This record gives sequence, C-alpha cells and structure tokens, in this order.
Amino acid sequence: MCLGVALVGVVSASAQSADAGQKVYTAQKCSLCHSVAGVGNKKGALDGIGSKLSADDIRAWITDAPTMAAKAKADRKPPMKAYTLPKEDLDTLVGYLQGLKK
Repeated sequence: MCLGVALVGVVSASAQSADAGQKVYTAQKCSLCHSVAGVGNKKGALDGIGSKLSADDIRAWITDAPTMAAKAKADRKPPMKAYTLPKEDLDTLVGYLQGLKK
C-alpha cells in the first residue's frame, strides 16, 4: 500500500514538473520556432527530443545555440540565438523537453 502511495506522489510531482516546464515553454514563446505535438512552428519539431539529446545537450542548445548549431552543422534562418533564463526556469524547461520521448 505504501508503495502505491509513493508512486502516486512521484507521478503527481512529475506531472507538476511537466506542467511547470510547459508553462516556461509557453511564456518564452518557444512555439514561434518550435512545435510540440503539432502545435507551433512545424519546422522546429521537438517531439521525441528527450530520446535524442541528453539534458546537458538540451541545456546547451538553449544557452549557447550558436555553438551547438555550429557543432551540429545546422543552418538556420534566422540564426538561433542563446537565451538567458533564471536557473529554475531553465532547469524546468530542460526537464520538460527531456520528458518529450517517443
């Protein structure tokens, strides 16, 4: 019984974290360049990104996009820019994107 209660708490915390990350995604207007589940700019689909990139790589794409784009030989028009977010928002956003798995 205790295990069931503990698992419900973990699932609830995870869902809250995903909701918080999605709020950061929305507040930062990420959908202007990216999409999730078909919502937003289809040229930058992020579906499954959590299966492709580590949390550290996702963080680097957000905070140092020009370097990551050069490293990946990605040619974007307009060029991607780096973003500065408060640490808590950045961590929450990275967690949300890390959870987008196929």
